[in-house]
Amino acid sequence: MTKSGAQTSSLDQLHLQHHYADLGPAFGTPTPPAPLQNPHQIHVNQQVMALIGLDTKDVEHPDWPLYTTGAKLFAGSEPTAMKYTGHQFGGYNPELGDGRALLLGEAEHAGKRWDLHLKGAGKTPYSRFGDGRAVLRSTIREYLAGEALTALRIRSTRALSIAGSNEPVAREKMETGAALIRVARTHIRFGHFEYLFYTRQLDAQKRLVEFVCEQFIPDVKDQPIQQQAEALLRFTVQRSAELAAGWQSVGFAHGVLNTDNMSIIGDTFDFGPYGFLDDYEPGFICNHSDHTGRYAFDAQPGVVLWNLNALAHAFSSLLDTEVLKDCLGEFQPLLIDYYAGLMRAKLGLEMEDDGDQQLCADLLELLEHGRVDYSLFFRALSHYAGERPAGTLEALVSPSQHEALGNWLQRYDQRLQKETRSVQERSRAMLATNPKFVLRNYLAQKVIEAAEAGDYQPLSVFFDLLQAPFDEHPGFEEWAAAPTDAGKHLPISCSS
Repeated sequence: MTKSGAQTSSLDQLHLQHHYADLGPAFGTPTPPAPLQNPHQIHVNQQVMALIGLDTKDVEHPDWPLYTTGAKLFAGSEPTAMKYTGHQFGGYNPELGDGRALLLGEAEHAGKRWDLHLKGAGKTPYSRFGDGRAVLRSTIREYLAGEALTALRIRSTRALSIAGSNEPVAREKMETGAALIRVARTHIRFGHFEYLFYTRQLDAQKRLVEFVCEQFIPDVKDQPIQQQAEALLRFTVQRSAELAAGWQSVGFAHGVLNTDNMSIIGDTFDFGPYGFLDDYEPGFICNHSDHTGRYAFDAQPGVVLWNLNALAHAFSSLLDTEVLKDCLGEFQPLLIDYYAGLMRAKLGLEMEDDGDQQLCADLLELLEHGRVDYSLFFRALSHYAGERPAGTLEALVSPSQHEALGNWLQRYDQRLQKETRSVQERSRAMLATNPKFVLRNYLAQKVIEAAEAGDYQPLSVFFDLLQAPFDEHPGFEEWAAAPTDAGKHLPISCSS
């Protein structure tokens, strides 16, 4: 039994549903997986096993690597390559779809439905010139990212497992093939609605609106289609604003915010060349292919709104212009409100005060000018109790910035006098908000290089730390350290 009391299943008993595949041929193509050669299991996410109702003892099942690479299908599975399109770097691309992944089906457990999506499943009708494979490097990066964001209380897809192989896969260099089972409440993207709109499959588009509303906005499922479409668009705007605010608060840059990488329910989706901030650098570009900075860290909220406009255009077959404008108009106020609340929490401010946004903005300016490590500063601030000199904080800031830091801390001290919590209570709340352990790219690279050499222990250690990033974890300080200058700007590409 799980902690919730819901019955678990054995691997052989897990039965997948196929609600999405049942929507019809407009939505994808049935495609059998092409399993990896001689797969071996690398890591299993026991938290996600519990989400979908699997017994954790099943990791010892002799067929586990076969199920998690597509060599053996779960009961009821109808593997489907999903069809969608989307705007990539601002241009519409009609030739998109699942090119290396298959929706295996949906697992229902404890009142929730979860998609199981096999990445690295081989060629599909939408692979174009690709080989349909994923590589160990990118698979590890996605596996870690889903856990890191989830533990930071930011909605994200997650993964059940990683499997590896000795199968050679050519990218910038020769790598080895890997497979990951991504688990999400849904894999429906903005691009699904764009595809049906631009190809004028409007009846199918209505079915998709109804399908999403039935699962996520059940209160409107029996209403006319226009009301369902409006409710869905408002829902997506709200969730996307909350998501963007969360990314900005923790210093996460997605890297490739194309509309085909945006989830209709506002989950972080499709990890590629992402990066968490080291130094606070608003213009940080984590994708070395992003030559214009379209997807730079500080550009993300604007790009999310741009993508919502593209989605709204796809909804213009169902809603009039004024309704679309009204829906989109909700984004910026929601974004500002969500972000302000998250940053107050990072600063340990329980009450709301008119000067809080300026106080926060001035701190970020100080961090930017001093090239101060974003996560380390907020973690150190969590321990601050008004001491002078503020040695721990000053150690993170260059001597030339000490006066500016002192001036800001004086204002911060005055603001804290308006709070009612004790210093200890505020510190505890801040330590539960400002993580000690962050998925920095240089640490991810350390894990990847070890795994490519056959050592999976660093992956296991880092995975556990990222699932509990606010805890102290004595003895693991090296995993909380800032990178050297060489580690701050590692080139990360979309290639997987």
